[in-house]
Amino acid sequence: MKSVFWHPFFRNKNCRTGLVIILPFLIIAIMQGALTRHAPDTQNLSMTLAAPSARHLCGTDYFGRDVFARLIFGTRLTLAMAFGAAVLATLIGTLIGMIAGTTGGLIDRVLMRLTDVFLGFPRLFAILLCASIWHNSPWLTLQIIVAFSWMETARVVHAESMLVNQALYVKAAQGLGVSRFRILTAYILPNIAGVVVTSFTLLIGTVIIVESGLSFLGLGVQEPTASWGTLLNQGRQDPVGAWWLSAFAGACIVLTVTGLNLIGDGLKQLFEERRM
Repeated sequence: MKSVFWHPFFRNKNCRTGLVIILPFLIIAIMQGALTRHAPDTQNLSMTLAAPSARHLCGTDYFGRDVFARLIFGTRLTLAMAFGAAVLATLIGTLIGMIAGTTGGLIDRVLMRLTDVFLGFPRLFAILLCASIWHNSPWLTLQIIVAFSWMETARVVHAESMLVNQALYVKAAQGLGVSRFRILTAYILPNIAGVVVTSFTLLIGTVIIVESGLSFLGLGVQEPTASWGTLLNQGRQDPVGAWWLSAFAGACIVLTVTGLNLIGDGLKQLFEERRM
């Protein structure tokens, strides 16, 4: 496995660059409290909107809370929500795409029309509508994002599954009476794993943007919980005078999404080269 995957991964420039960008955020999410002596929710009204300094590396917010501490604690929440939503959406999309692509007939048409219906929805409007109707919480935000994020994976997996399903070794397994579950798990899934992993990596970045956008509009994670989106929400009140509220959170989002997209593009190149 090491020679098959990890060596090409580190030789790929996009994968290597993306990993360098993402790794610090993963370390921050794991270590969290060990990186700051300030608590993210501790208020000090005598230090409201203090500019970045040696005492407060990223300044303070309207309640005197340390922005650096809130960034650190928000990193774990934002990444955890993005990873969780991407895992669930990828599982749903992969399952629907595999079943439709290998079964064909009426089941294929029904599942793909259902996918098209969800794709045809104005996704942002639907997410905003659902988030505004129900009580906001990280768990609800995750569910809403998952409900409108599986379709692209389903489409890609559907196309790949149809191609693999026509391979001679799959036809031979079907002729020998191998069960459908065995064919899906032992023959189809390993051959579409590259597409699934690439879709999953790119989807994490998409979810980060969606979650941050919801929190920025006040429809996602709510105060006093720290996330990158809630910091952006605070920053919009005075984007020039209190620039540090949104600048550091915005930089975290841009860097993380850029790193994930680079890894996704690199993985796509690797799996395409492996096919050739």
